Amino acid sequence: MDYLLEVHDVSKKFGDFTALNKVSIAVPKGSVFGLLGPNGAGKTTLIRIINQITMPDQGRVILDSESLQPKHIKDIGYLPEERGLYKSMKVGEQALYLAQLKGLSKQEAKKRLKYWFERLEIGDWWNKKIQELSKGMAQKIQFVVTVLHEPKLLIFDEPFSGFDPINANIIKDEIIRLKENGATVIFSTHRMESVEELCDHIALIHQSNKILDGKLIDIKRAYKTNTFEVGINPFQETGFENELISRFKTSKASYKSIGDELKYNVKLSDADSANDLLDFLMTKGSVCHFVEQVPSANDIFIQSVKSN
Repeated sequence: MDYLLEVHDVSKKFGDFTALNKVSIAVPKGSVFGLLGPNGAGKTTLIRIINQITMPDQGRVILDSESLQPKHIKDIGYLPEERGLYKSMKVGEQALYLAQLKGLSKQEAKKRLKYWFERLEIGDWWNKKIQELSKGMAQKIQFVVTVLHEPKLLIFDEPFSGFDPINANIIKDEIIRLKENGATVIFSTHRMESVEELCDHIALIHQSNKILDGKLIDIKRAYKTNTFEVGINPFQETGFENELISRFKTSKASYKSIGDELKYNVKLSDADSANDLLDFLMTKGSVCHFVEQVPSANDIFIQSVKSN
């Protein structure tokens, strides 16, 4: 696999506190990589090291096959959780200034800003001051400034903070489009539903150590329990539950529905398949709900943290 970013055995201490302990990750080119962990796990320290804001005590970072160097700053776009816009400056003036810091000419910066401001329908904000904008509005400006110079690597730390659902979806769609156009994205968030929607790969850091990483789909497969959520209207309710329990490991389920069907969680043994369960149910009644309980990113996050 071709990796844009590789972090090898990176450690960082602040006094007696270990923020990172020999952490390694590899971010494939053209992917969205979820960097996850509880507060204080070490995610922000790792992001700061990648951005060369702070240096590791040991280990190395490789960007696009080269050891990380000051020249690579232009190859990275970073949207921090704590925003850094100057509140008294006008939006357009500030966006132009920040774009030129990333190496764009004033003419090219204006051209790209015009495109993004039209795309996000924020053109009438050009002469507003940042302090006149809501948190979500300011977040849109910072998003634009982050992606404007078209860096190889984009790092978004809680990018949906301050957004209502509509604008969160707009930014989510833009992140997907950037990926489809070749960008590589590191995405750090506590919103596990966004991880489900966006991330191809994830790494989970807890108490300064990496405790899990890999393709999200492979991790889901590893954590699944072969359990199915079942809803059925039996032909004969009397005796049906006893027969189901005698055949499969069963418990009551509580999913929401608009019907009054009987609801069960059914865990299959290694000897049984989903088809075996479905065939059995179809001989006993009308099956109206049959869903495998695939663990969510949130389930995996909680289970992994609790077990370490």
